[in-house]
Amino acid sequence: MGARLSHAGHAVTLAGTWSAALEAIDRQGLRVDAEGGCIHAPARALRLDTRAAMPHADFILVLVKAHRTASVAKPAAEAAAQDGILATLQNGLGNREALEATAGRGRVIVGVTTAGATLLAPGHARGHMAETSIGETADGRAEAFASLLRGAGLPASLTRDIDVLLWSKLAVNCAINPLTALHGVLNGALLERPEWRAAMEAAAREVQAVAAAQGIPLEDPAERAYAVARLTAGNSSSMLQDLERGVPTEVDAICGAVVREGVRLGIPTPVNASLLQAIHAREAALADAR
Repeated sequence: MGARLSHAGHAVTLAGTWSAALEAIDRQGLRVDAEGGCIHAPARALRLDTRAAMPHADFILVLVKAHRTASVAKPAAEAAAQDGILATLQNGLGNREALEATAGRGRVIVGVTTAGATLLAPGHARGHMAETSIGETADGRAEAFASLLRGAGLPASLTRDIDVLLWSKLAVNCAINPLTALHGVLNGALLERPEWRAAMEAAAREVQAVAAAQGIPLEDPAERAYAVARLTAGNSSSMLQDLERGVPTEVDAICGAVVREGVRLGIPTPVNASLLQAIHAREAALADAR
């Protein structure tokens, strides 16, 4: 997204903590291999864990891993210009609340995207761009953000049902991410074995049940998960990439969120609980190996 926004002429700063990527972006800009060819665009790179302040901006797009949202909320809020807003397109639940706790209500836009990316090297990724849906706001800033994305060639639209889309994406994430990570396969491979398809369906159905208990209807989340797996067949899920890099995954904000809400509402979620436990065990084994 940063590459496309920069390529469209916007001033883009990418803030993070991975030194190799920051150095590569400073040295050679951003490179994205996409369906329409390679995009090469300049960007400023800034290390988050220093005292260097981020430049003020109209839009702060928060895309860190869910477990880091609370830690970046303060610098993100400080970087927002006087009328600037924070936008989250992250996986899992709880990101909006973590940002609003610092930035305040009315300063956070929530969206859902099915875009995917596979890291090829620091500052270099292969991207699959798909639709991004933004929750409507009364002040029109959500439309301004969607327009910004569209102007950079990133499909974006507004929706009044953002919570439905958030839970629908959660169902897809629960069905795809932990299974690809545990089996070490690309997204599309999950469709090749009946037992993996059955596990995808069971995980998605549990999310549907928990959402329904909160008055949020999801339409056939298992079929949606199959469709996303087909559409992103050659992608490596973010959870698989995290395990391969030996860094913490977002499983607590994905399967963990479903399990916690299930406990609160009295809805059993044994498949998501099993996936949560299995990913935690894999993370612990990798940590011990280091």
